[in-house]
Amino acid sequence: MGLAPNVLLQFPAGWNALGSDLFDGTGLRVLRFGADDYAPEEIDYVVAFRPPPGFLKTLPRLKAIFSLGAGVDGFLKDPEFPRAVPLVRFVDVTLAREMAQYVVMHTLLIHRHQRHFDEGQKKKEWRQMMLPRPSAQTRVGILGLGEIGSVAAERLAMFDFAVSGWSRTAKHVAGVKSFAGEAALGDFLGQCDIMACLLPLTPQTQGILNAKTFAALPKGAWIINVARGQHLIEADLIAALDYGHLAGAVLDVFQSEPLPVDSPLWTHPKVTVTPHIAAISAPQAAVDYIGRGIAQAERGETLENVVDVGKGY
Repeated sequence: MGLAPNVLLQFPAGWNALGSDLFDGTGLRVLRFGADDYAPEEIDYVVAFRPPPGFLKTLPRLKAIFSLGAGVDGFLKDPEFPRAVPLVRFVDVTLAREMAQYVVMHTLLIHRHQRHFDEGQKKKEWRQMMLPRPSAQTRVGILGLGEIGSVAAERLAMFDFAVSGWSRTAKHVAGVKSFAGEAALGDFLGQCDIMACLLPLTPQTQGILNAKTFAALPKGAWIINVARGQHLIEADLIAALDYGHLAGAVLDVFQSEPLPVDSPLWTHPKVTVTPHIAAISAPQAAVDYIGRGIAQAERGETLENVVDVGKGY
């Protein structure tokens, strides 16, 4: 038998305490970045989330890089990223379903005007009211019909919402109207009563949630952002909320995380803040996925879910 592949772990904050014992039984020789000594020229694979810029280029024997998250912008923003090395994104059905669950939950809270009733309870006011429109007449748009966005769209359609999605190329999701390409973005936005952003972060999508986008939404629309904080121009959102064009926003991701204590988003009456918890990669699921991927690579098989570096996803 050959030597076990050497795997270097660069866990995100909060995972370090779990240690490399997660990989027990995988047959891999695992080392922890920042904790274990290693020879850069002996590392075969890296498992990481947001490695330090320039770090990956110091590993000359790399066969593949595995992301611990669905998004890979933390790798591609490194100007010295080794583009010839396959970058594998994490794909997990549980992660997609939990992200979709978050979007569905907040869509229902918005549609059912739950915040109105919560305020009534605080003031001991009996705010009985009819819903302004049925779910079939509430138009929910998914900005980014990728793997996670498609699951969210399917789940929303199950609640009878009028669901549409926008993506770079046309997608076919049962019960969901597809808009594709830059030319269709305006038409998509114009019919979203609630819009959820699930786009990958690329140079083309950075800052896409801006004043122009908000102005294209119908008056009284809501936005939900569970993708990346860099998609959103926060000042533009606050202006659209204060002006009254947008009715509210649900934000799980931010330009700076943790969200600074002096951010006006914390206390804005039309903003719901959650601390990047819409869906979190389960460590054991990630380890199992990575273990299978490394086994494929060692057998000389084609890796699954390799990122197109040119597209950014």
